[in-house]
Amino acid sequence: MSDYVKIGSLHSADDFIHVLRTLNLSIPCDREVLSGDSAPLAQPIQVDGLTVGNRFAVQPMEGWDGTLDGRPSELTFRRWKRFGSSGAKMIWGGEAVAVRHDGRANPNQLLLNESTRDDLARLREALVEEHRKACGTTDGLVIGLQLTHSGRYSRPDGKPEPRILYHHPILDRRLNLPDDYPVLTDGEVREIIETFIRSAKLAWQIGFDFVDIKHCHGYLGHEFLSAHTREGDYGGSFDNRTRFLREVVQGIRAEVPDLRIGVRLSAFDMIPFRPDPATSQPGKPGIGVPEPFEHLLPYRWGFGVNPNNPLEPDLTETVAFLRLLEELGIHLVNLSAGSPYYNPHIQRPALYPPSDGYQPPEDPLVGVARQMQAVRTLKAQFPHLVIVGTAYTYLQEFIPHVAQAAVREGWTDLVGLGRMMLAYPELPRDVLEGRPLQTKRLCRTFSDCTTAPRNGLPSGCYPLDEFYKRSPQAQQLKVLKRAR
Repeated sequence: MSDYVKIGSLHSADDFIHVLRTLNLSIPCDREVLSGDSAPLAQPIQVDGLTVGNRFAVQPMEGWDGTLDGRPSELTFRRWKRFGSSGAKMIWGGEAVAVRHDGRANPNQLLLNESTRDDLARLREALVEEHRKACGTTDGLVIGLQLTHSGRYSRPDGKPEPRILYHHPILDRRLNLPDDYPVLTDGEVREIIETFIRSAKLAWQIGFDFVDIKHCHGYLGHEFLSAHTREGDYGGSFDNRTRFLREVVQGIRAEVPDLRIGVRLSAFDMIPFRPDPATSQPGKPGIGVPEPFEHLLPYRWGFGVNPNNPLEPDLTETVAFLRLLEELGIHLVNLSAGSPYYNPHIQRPALYPPSDGYQPPEDPLVGVARQMQAVRTLKAQFPHLVIVGTAYTYLQEFIPHVAQAAVREGWTDLVGLGRMMLAYPELPRDVLEGRPLQTKRLCRTFSDCTTAPRNGLPSGCYPLDEFYKRSPQAQQLKVLKRAR
């Protein structure tokens, strides 16, 4: 890790390009970032009859600061207002919103049902108003809502209550699940499908432009795609493993035919990783190493992964999935990878791990390049899909240089920013209006925004956002980290 490049130590785009060449990484990078109406990142893009006003997207993140009954709190309103003031014209979901209580990833995750719908309507309105104040107009602003069920990672009342689709030889052990732990029945799956449809209808009624049927990061939609060993209507064949999506879409189209639909997808996965016991110390996890998998070949518990070598992506089924989205008339796609629970270095490249993670086994720039190359490959095959790319936050000072080059060269349509929006939400507006970056506010991937909620605290940028930095929770976080 000491040999990995510190992005903040580089002084120019030329320095960054030199690093990419040294590491033999293919990441596009423009030396000059343009501003104004003619800049690549300022160009609007059309999708499903909507105009997205520029090429920045706010990624959906999992919220940990709602009320116990699923309503937004003042902290939630603060975050969404900051998303609105960012200048990004695509708000992809705001955050993951559960469709039912037993599918919440934490006791403070937002929930969309009849009793909370007016609260979420006010949350959306607050974002829109803040965008109007910051940008002068809401023209080109497109707002979606990410609908989710956390499946294997459900913790609705604070303790793990997994709702699994099949038994996983590694993840079951991590969650201490016995061999006879119940899997969701086909009947229970159909009940969950109905809640997705009901929540989508509510999202339409309160003004969201689209809903995202979440298929990423190890949650329920993503687990369907890897349910090779499941029996019944929702497992085994590719057709069965995508039945959940098809039935949700069919139901939404029947109830609210004018509601647009998007999908956030983990385009590829890998075997779960763990801290290397040989390099771990008390309070400091070791370097990430893959779980032993030789006895599990061919690997039958993944999606977008080579079954004969689960350390390699294989986009064969990913291509089939995107082709299915086209057939279903879904043109909005947000591409991510892996899972924050079992291979976070694949999902969100970072120099510093969360408390339950491991030291990065590769320079995080390698992880950025891996995701960008996957998006580039898929965009080339599906030019009519509007695709949001992921993993840009780790680029820090060079986000604008790489984002502009990626859009200009057609690697992606929109550039998604997640963690950066907690630390420095105005970055898109500063870039588009030609202002220098506020480098002291750039996310340096300290991972406190993950460590905090893993320990029951609200998710925020504790190192850089003065609001959280001065909060009592920041002191609690320091104590927790020292104890570890």
